Amino acid sequence: MADEKAPTRNAFGEPWPDFNDGLTYTDIVPPTSTTACSLIEFYSSKYSNSAPLEGWLQRIRNGQITVDGQVVTDPDTTLRVGSVLLYSRLPWKEPYAPYLLEVLYEDDDMVAINKPSGLQVLPGGLFQQRTVLTQLRWLAEKSSALRFSGIAAAQESHPVPVHRLGRGTSGILLCAKTKLARARLAAYFADGTAVVRENRISDVELGTTRRISKIYRALATGIIDEDEVVVKQAIGMMRYPGVANGLYVASSSGKPAFSKVRVLERDVQGNCTLVQVEIQSGRPHQIRIHLSFLGHPLLGDPLYGIDGQPKVAESGCGDDSFAPDGGYQRPTKPVPGDCGYHLHAHHLVLSHPTKNEVIEITAPLPTMLRAQNETE
Repeated sequence: MADEKAPTRNAFGEPWPDFNDGLTYTDIVPPTSTTACSLIEFYSSKYSNSAPLEGWLQRIRNGQITVDGQVVTDPDTTLRVGSVLLYSRLPWKEPYAPYLLEVLYEDDDMVAINKPSGLQVLPGGLFQQRTVLTQLRWLAEKSSALRFSGIAAAQESHPVPVHRLGRGTSGILLCAKTKLARARLAAYFADGTAVVRENRISDVELGTTRRISKIYRALATGIIDEDEVVVKQAIGMMRYPGVANGLYVASSSGKPAFSKVRVLERDVQGNCTLVQVEIQSGRPHQIRIHLSFLGHPLLGDPLYGIDGQPKVAESGCGDDSFAPDGGYQRPTKPVPGDCGYHLHAHHLVLSHPTKNEVIEITAPLPTMLRAQNETE
């Protein structure tokens, strides 16, 4: 992978080290009415989603677990109520992720950045260090010496994302720099979801009750005939191998969701449609699911097929073997964090969290998501 371009006046970011720092997890053995359990019983039952039995045995025998400060390598060790357990996950080399972040807007309360595709917002799964949050933390730690695009250098200013974008989604990510801004911006996103939950679709369409509006660009497969389409399909969850908490899909028993899709350009030869999507709710993977539900999943989406469902509903992780760190092998079938699709948070309008003014922020369009008559 080629090196990224050097930071510009409006960008910040530090290259990732080859290996992260690993992770530590602390547990306290709780009171129980049953007989005392062993070390292996505790971890293999409580954290079965993290590793199979053989994986936990490997971790214990490797000396990665301490009990009350002492390394314990015997998996049959009996635990006492109140004992403090510490599991140390060994450092690992995380998959490639870009690290440069462009500043689109900044003041004393918030900063909006242009997140590149391929970079996760918050820690999760294989990406524990290579995240937007880490870059923001690193910037805050050395902020007294840096002035990237005027980002405040005070130690107390620690930008934190107030919403998420999928790893494969690029574009505007709002980050709060104060507790007050964080609370109010989070409320803006929650209010939009509440409007949809109450089925006040007319208000949603008029935009009269919302203090934030998000417009995305996307490239959908096939040719969408209608110039505008409103999708009100609810989004729920289903069990899906490789995704511990389940997969979000189109579901009649799910929570209400609302997307307004407008066709910008049809490419008959390439059999794809460039669209603008405005969402008022903020369900996970909403645009991917809604366009899939229309029969026009995002071009290159490895996970969602037709009708808002995964392409392969019954897919395992290949076999029951475990990775070098003792955990499960990475799923062989697509999962939500996989990239390949074209989706960009392009334009955002919001009421400023502390000032009586409206802010508009635009993230430059990737080449694949520009109409023929548009320039950079």
